Amino acid sequence: MKPSPATSLHCRFCRHYYITHDVRFPYGCRAMDFKSKRLPLQEVRAATGRDCQTFAPKTPR
Repeated sequence: MKPSPATSLHCRFCRHYYITHDVRFPYGCRAMDFKSKRLPLQEVRAATGRDCQTFAPKTPR
């Protein structure tokens, strides 16, 4: 069963996630204002040991 965007804490379903087009730091989070080599969710988990607290589901098109 595929997780729904509303219940999945994956960056691709978050409205704050974006692709930076910077080769060194391709992924970004507008809510926390940073870019990284790994997905922002992975960076947050590594730093805090918890899931992202700023996750906001994208609005449907």
